Amino acid sequence: MENVKIAEDSVCHDCKKEIEINNDVIENGVYLTYEQDNGQKINVFKCNDCYEKNKSLTNFQECEVYSRVVGYIRPVQQWHKGKKQEYGERQEFKITGGSCC
Repeated sequence: MENVKIAEDSVCHDCKKEIEINNDVIENGVYLTYEQDNGQKINVFKCNDCYEKNKSLTNFQECEVYSRVVGYIRPVQQWHKGKKQEYGERQEFKITGGSCC
């Protein structure tokens, strides 16, 4: 059996515009199948405007975020609930101007 991720709803993958489907006919878009490097197939809808702008699939894979916790670096999604909450409460600071080492 093939490893396939099916489009869960009838909205454009890029702009989230509603795709109109009447009697199995897509009125304002296309239904596409893309294959990842690992062999998994991804099925999505794209509205006609987005398809004309860019026929390729982008933003289809979740980004894994790493951060330092208790002395070592691990993916945030593997942290326990308390550390995830702490991570969400962190504030990032940007230093502008001045001299740097």
